[in-house]
Amino acid sequence: MGISADGSSAMEPELRRHRAFIRFWLASTVSDFGTYITTLAFSVLILVTMNGTPLDQGLVNAARWTPYLLFGLVAGVWIDRFPRRTVLIGGDVGRGLILAGVCVTAITGTISVTALLILMFVFGTLALTSDAAYQSFLPQLVPRSLLTKANARLQQSDTVAQTTGSAVAGGLVALVTAPVALLVDAVSYFFSAAVLLTLERPSDQASVRSKQRLHRKVAEGLRWVYGHSHLAPLAWSTHIWFIGSAILGAVLPTVILNDLRLGALGLGLVMGCSGIGAVVGTTLSTRLGHRWGTGNAMVAARLAQPFAIALVALAPLAAGGERSGEIYGSPLHWPGELWAAFALAGFGQLLFGMAMGVEGPLEMGYQQAVTPDRLIARMSATRRSLNRGMIVIGAPLGGVIATVAGTDTALWAAAAFLLLASLVLLFSRFKDARIEVQQLSDEEALIP
Repeated sequence: MGISADGSSAMEPELRRHRAFIRFWLASTVSDFGTYITTLAFSVLILVTMNGTPLDQGLVNAARWTPYLLFGLVAGVWIDRFPRRTVLIGGDVGRGLILAGVCVTAITGTISVTALLILMFVFGTLALTSDAAYQSFLPQLVPRSLLTKANARLQQSDTVAQTTGSAVAGGLVALVTAPVALLVDAVSYFFSAAVLLTLERPSDQASVRSKQRLHRKVAEGLRWVYGHSHLAPLAWSTHIWFIGSAILGAVLPTVILNDLRLGALGLGLVMGCSGIGAVVGTTLSTRLGHRWGTGNAMVAARLAQPFAIALVALAPLAAGGERSGEIYGSPLHWPGELWAAFALAGFGQLLFGMAMGVEGPLEMGYQQAVTPDRLIARMSATRRSLNRGMIVIGAPLGGVIATVAGTDTALWAAAAFLLLASLVLLFSRFKDARIEVQQLSDEEALIP
């Protein structure tokens, strides 16, 4: 089938006919809903329940992603030795058990920042293996010609989950407390594992062993990513982007919960705005990529992101600076200046989510389309390990900046990193990139 004028509808019926993908989509969607509940619940747990600091938030975030920095480069090689579905199921079950453990220790009062650091490190290790398997599993479920469409559907589900999950999480945390809310995500992981168990495995290849030494495999993945004329600038830009995003992730909950005193519901609503924007962005992603080209569409999306965060940085100024006293648990009790602050933060997050929604499916689809099958796991692990490794730098950095210079300075620092990331992509060859629908052979895995 061809591509219609808007670059979308012609392939949709073909995608629906891949039943294994539909089940995979269901498992991913349910897990995504739980994940956004946990993201908010952890922030409330650390900053409110445990009376932690932005630095505590940053350190826990960093612990979650440290395994990517330590083990990420070998994860793709290791994943090649096991069936992808088996790895995904094990990761889901393990993460569900860890979240249940956090809930129990928090309720019994035995939780501590140190315990969270350890549990999040194990959680991140399981997430690393699942992420590597996830990216190399999808091309086994749909043909390459449908990868961009499949990624768009997966990200649309993720953004819908972000939209509703964050808002629901705010109310849920306020109603049943953060520790109990974590059980929802635990259940979502168990459900995802159960759905994956129903998948047949005709294309989920068994272990792939090679006589090639481990360091040679790792080096081959690095050469593919950083030697490719288009993947290399995309990788460097994304590394910088992750530092800025990590600073934002460590600081934004503090701004909403402690500076503006909007409570868990307010944080959920602000995060939900990002989800609404992402739904719009993913809906437009394929069409914009077809009309402008993959590279141009992604450059435009990244240029919009620093301006979006600048709006968020202006929110405390609209509220008259930091506030003290009671938490405004309901929007009905917000004074006018807090509504103004919420409008700025919400619109900034809306624009930020929209830009991320546009670029996400295009980035993933392009990477998968130009990478041969035998290198997909290593390509994914290489990029993800170094990208998430940037969170290990950015999250504590955001906490330190917020503690030393204030949360407003930390937000501007996040915007600066995002601007730098967009400029790296703008002045590179990637802006001319287009997804080529072709089946690459192993011989085509040579560095361009």
